[in-house]
Amino acid sequence: MTPKTRYEIAVVHGDGIGPEVCEAGLRAIKAALPDEGKLAFREYPAGARLWQETGVSFPEETFNACRDADAIFHGAAGLPEVTAPDGTEPGLDFGLQLRFRLDLYANIRPIKLHPGVTSALRHFEPGEIDYVILRENTEGFYAARGGGNVVRGEIASDTSIITRKGTERIVRKAFELARSRNGAPRDGRKRVTCCDKANVLRSYAFFRRVAREVAEDYPDVELDFALIDAMTVHLVKRPDFYDVIVTENMFGDIISDLGAATVGGMGMSPTAEVGDDNGFFQAAHGSAPDIAGRGIANPIGTILSGGLMLTWLGERHRDNALIDAGARIDRAVGKVIRDPGLLPGDLGGTATSVAITDAVCEALAG
Repeated sequence: MTPKTRYEIAVVHGDGIGPEVCEAGLRAIKAALPDEGKLAFREYPAGARLWQETGVSFPEETFNACRDADAIFHGAAGLPEVTAPDGTEPGLDFGLQLRFRLDLYANIRPIKLHPGVTSALRHFEPGEIDYVILRENTEGFYAARGGGNVVRGEIASDTSIITRKGTERIVRKAFELARSRNGAPRDGRKRVTCCDKANVLRSYAFFRRVAREVAEDYPDVELDFALIDAMTVHLVKRPDFYDVIVTENMFGDIISDLGAATVGGMGMSPTAEVGDDNGFFQAAHGSAPDIAGRGIANPIGTILSGGLMLTWLGERHRDNALIDAGARIDRAVGKVIRDPGLLPGDLGGTATSVAITDAVCEALAG
């Protein structure tokens, strides 16, 4: 694709702290791009509060706008106290339906320890934890949402789905990503680690077999394997060994939260969910309704997600201005959080959301 003069961004603020962190991300995105007319932001409704008010959590108008936009930017979805009769959260439909209806098969979660942040793994320093979890986003157990069975209140079942097509494309994306990175911090090796449970379940043995087949096309990248239970240990004991980790949907959901905890928490964890035609960007954290409206939510994950969005758009459209803006956001965050006075509460500081966002925007203007 060639550069465009204007990119349409669908914005859904969401629930809880969603509007606060979304606004912070938008401010940073605008500060990173000197050309104010390059991005056009359009706001649309979705989420748990909307479901309470209307009985619909994700209007078709919002879906159509997201489908047609150049990218989708989001705050946070869902409220734990707002549940449907089956016990599930309708507020989560926004993200889940986008994944399935737009085929956003690659959930990309960078796990990076920034300067200024003390890891829960105290013996690891900034730069020593820097890997990406690539989570297959449309299959696995989560593909069964809305389709599971509860029989006579006694038996419940959901079915995991793993296909050759789904596995091949996510593993191939993992190898392409590894090729573009600098390798694992420990040894500089470009490495893809396939995380599964192949020793117990045939579906994961199939996932591993397909990964081996794809790896033959990438002799310059090392292929590694780890069982999911062992991986929870490895991400604590030797996170510097990892470069790109590729895994099934539910496993990826779980270990990406664990990884985030080692680099400062969910507030430091950006997410890109992309397919061949669409991209959806948000922080990995939830809506945190207990702190909504208090001005203390950590906006960094959403700000970094804005950087991922600009980078993805720039690479997709060969637009160097967007690529540069995405890199500048990452550098600005790194500069700001070196200052102990600008750390949010979840990182042991006292800085407000607005103070952190102001500082990031100031760094981008400098």
